[in-house]
Amino acid sequence: MKILLLDGNSILNRAFYGIRLLSAKNGQYTNAIYGFINVLNKLCDSTKPDAVAVAFDLRAPTFRHEIYSEYKANRKGMPDELASQVEPLKKILQLYGYKTVEKEGYEADDIIGTLAKASRENGGECIIASSDRDMLQLASENVSVYLTATKNGKPEVKIYDTAAIQNEYGTNPHGLIEIKALQGDASDNIPGVAGVGPKTAGELINKYKSIDYIYDNIDTIELKGTLRDKLIKDKENAFLSRKLGIIENNVPINTNLPEYKKAEPDFENLAQMLRSLDLYTFLENLKKSETKQITEPITEPTGDIDELIQLTESHELYVVANDKTLSIMADGKTFITNWNNKLKNAKFITNDCRPLYLLAGENINIVFELRLAAYLLNPDNGDYSLQRLKSENGIFDDDLSAAKKLYEIIGKKTKENNLEKLLFEIEIPLSKVIFSMEQAGVLIDENGLLSFSQRLTLDTEALQNIINAIIGEKININSPKQLGEALFEKMGLPHGKKTKTGYSTSAETLESLRHEYDIIEYILEYRKLSKLKTTYCDGLLSKIENDGRIRTTFNQTETRTGRISSSEPNLQNIPVRTELGREMRKFFISEAENVLVDADYSQIELRILAHIANDETMINAFKNDEDIHTLTASQVHGVELENVTGQMRTTAKAVNFGIIYGIGAFSLANDLKISVAKAREYIEKYLQTYHGVAVYMDEVISKARENGFVTTFTGRRRYLPELNASNFNIRSFGERVARNMPIQGAAADIIKIAMINVYNRLKNENKKAKLILQVHDELIIECPENEAEQVSAILKEEMENAVQLKVKLTAEVNTGKNWYDTKI
Repeated sequence: MKILLLDGNSILNRAFYGIRLLSAKNGQYTNAIYGFINVLNKLCDSTKPDAVAVAFDLRAPTFRHEIYSEYKANRKGMPDELASQVEPLKKILQLYGYKTVEKEGYEADDIIGTLAKASRENGGECIIASSDRDMLQLASENVSVYLTATKNGKPEVKIYDTAAIQNEYGTNPHGLIEIKALQGDASDNIPGVAGVGPKTAGELINKYKSIDYIYDNIDTIELKGTLRDKLIKDKENAFLSRKLGIIENNVPINTNLPEYKKAEPDFENLAQMLRSLDLYTFLENLKKSETKQITEPITEPTGDIDELIQLTESHELYVVANDKTLSIMADGKTFITNWNNKLKNAKFITNDCRPLYLLAGENINIVFELRLAAYLLNPDNGDYSLQRLKSENGIFDDDLSAAKKLYEIIGKKTKENNLEKLLFEIEIPLSKVIFSMEQAGVLIDENGLLSFSQRLTLDTEALQNIINAIIGEKININSPKQLGEALFEKMGLPHGKKTKTGYSTSAETLESLRHEYDIIEYILEYRKLSKLKTTYCDGLLSKIENDGRIRTTFNQTETRTGRISSSEPNLQNIPVRTELGREMRKFFISEAENVLVDADYSQIELRILAHIANDETMINAFKNDEDIHTLTASQVHGVELENVTGQMRTTAKAVNFGIIYGIGAFSLANDLKISVAKAREYIEKYLQTYHGVAVYMDEVISKARENGFVTTFTGRRRYLPELNASNFNIRSFGERVARNMPIQGAAADIIKIAMINVYNRLKNENKKAKLILQVHDELIIECPENEAEQVSAILKEEMENAVQLKVKLTAEVNTGKNWYDTKI
C-alpha cells in the first residue's frame, strides 16, 4: 500500500509566500489554499497513492514546550491573511474526501512520523510531502521525502531518498538529527552549540557519526581551535537540541492506514465552497456524477430554419458559435445551423461574439455578451469562457441552457453594480470595432523589415567581436553564467553576492557599472539590438500573411484597468524610446494609393487627474495652454517660469507621471538618480502646488478601503483586497493601484469611446477609411489619399469630444505613408 502524507501547515505557509495575495469576492483570502491544492493535485497525479493523510499543527503547546519553554519563542504569529485560510482549507480537503489529522500536544511532523513508521512496519511505501527539511530525517528504504515549494505561483517538488540525502549532506537521515543537535535551528529557537555552524556540524557528524561519540571521546578526538571548549560549554544544549529535533513516531492516532483511503467527494458542498472562494479552476476539474456532468453534449436540434427565423421576430436568441455553425436556443427550442442572412436582424445573446462575427460579419445585433459583462464584474478573473462561467455560477446544463441561465444571473449583477452603461455603450459596441480592426490588419514593408533585421545582425556581430576582444576570449554573451564569470572573475569588476546560479548580470546590475567600464556599454547595446532583432523584427516577419499584412488579436478582457491589449503579435509593444527602436515604425505602411492618419492624445492621464481631483492650479494650466511640466518644474524648483531649464522640466515630468502611478520617494530617487530626501522634497512641493491632487490621493484610498474597490468616472471597477493586508508592501501596492486605476481606467474608456465614434462616423459617411491600430492613447487609420483631410478632421473631432472634462482633451493628428512619418 502506498500512502502520501502531507505536512499541512508547512505546504500552506510556503504557498502563501509563493503566490501573490488573492481573495474571493467575499473578502476571504485564497492564495495559500490555491497553492496548496495545486501541490496536492500534482503529488497525487505523479505518485498515484492508495491513501492520503494531511497533518496539521494545532495552536496549542506541544511536548517540546514542556521540555524547553523557549521552543519556537521567536516565531511570529501567522499573518491574518494566512491564518484565515487554514480552516477553509481543512474543510475543502474533507469535502474532497481526504483525511486530515491533528493531535493536541504534538506537531504535524510527529503525526507524519507516526504514520510513516506504521507504513514502514507494514511493508508499504510512504511518500512524505513537506516544505520543511526537518522531514528528511524520516527517509528510509521505503520512505521518501518530497520537498515542495511554490514559485511564481507554480508548484515545484524535489525528491529525497537516503541516497540523495547522503549525496547532499554526506550523512544518513539520522545524521541530520545529530547535525541539528550541534548547529541548532534559529527558526525553531533550538539553541545547539554556540559558535558551531552548519559546515562545522556537518564535518563533525560525517566523521564521528553522533554527538554521543563526540562527547564520550571529547578529550581524545581531534578538534580545531576553541571548538572543544565550545562543545564542552554547551553540552547540555546539544543533547536538549537533539531531543527537540527528533520527530516523534508514537503519537496516539489512528495508524490503520487503509482508513486513510480517499473517500468519494461531497460534490454538491465542495462545488458550493469552491464557488464561494472563486476557485473555479478546481471546480472545473471535479469529476461529476452522470446526472451532473459539467459539460453535457448540446441537445439535438429541433424545428427548421424557417421556424427559427420566424422566432427571431419575438424572441432573443441564445447562441454558441464555432468556426462553422451556430447553436441557437429560441423559445426553449434548439437549432444548429449555418449562418443565414435572414438572421441578421435577430437579437443575439452570446458568451463570445467573435466567432459569431466571423460567420456573419460585424453588422449583427449583439444585445448581451456574457464574457464582457463577467469581465466588468470581476476584472481579476482572467478566464471568462463559458465553461468557467458555468462553474462559477453552479450551472451544469448544456451550453445553450446554461447561456440562458447565465444571462439571467449576470444580467442582474450587471444592473445591480451599475455596469449596464459601460457594457452596452462601450464594451459591446467596441467588440465590433475590434473585430473590424483585426480583419483589416496593417500592411508591412517586408523587404524593408528584412533588411533592417540583417543590419541588426551585422551590428550585433560587430558588438560581439568587440566584447570578446575586451574579455580576451570568446563567450556566449547571452549566457548569464559565462558573462558573469568573464566580467566578475576574469576582469574583476565589482559584483554582488554570487549565488548557486552564478553572478547577476541583470540590467540593473550592469547599469550601475555603465559609466565606469566601457565593456558594459557594449553589452547593454548588444542586448538592446539583439532583442530588437529577435523579438520584434524576426517576430513580426514570421506573422506576415499572404496579403502582406499582419493581423494582431486585440484582447478586450485581459487587463485589470480596462486597457485593450494586443497579442500574436503584440503591436502595442513596438519599442519607441530609442531612435533605432522608432525606426521599426517605418515598416508599418499604407497601400500605394493610401496614407496613414495617426492621432495621439496629449497628456490624457494628467488631464484626467486634473478633472477627477478638481485641482484648480492644474485645470487653469491646461485651460491656458501652459506647459504642465514647465509649471511643475517652476514650483518644485522654486524658480520663475522663464528660468526653468530642460533638465528641470525633465525632472518635473518624471514627478508628474510618477504621481499618477503613486510613486514613492525611494522609487523617484532611483529614477532620477537623486537622494531620497531630495525626491521626498520634490513630492512634497508638488502636492503643495497641486493641493487638489493631494486631497484626491488621500480620499481615493480611504474610499477604496471602505468599499473594497475603486471606480472610474465611467463606472469601471477594480477590487483591491490588498488594501487591508497586514503586509506593508502588499498594502502599499494596493494604495498605488487605488490612486492610479481611476486615471488609467478612465483613459482606457475614453479611447474606447473615441474608437466607437470614429468607427461609426467613417461608416455613416461612407468612407473607405478603416481604423487599423490602437496603441495606448493613439489611433491609426488607413485611408485613400483623397479622404485624408476629412478623415483627419473626423479623428481629431471624435477623440477630443469623446467625453467632456473640466479640461479640454487634445489630440495631435498627422498623416504619412508610414507610421514613422506620422510622428515627424
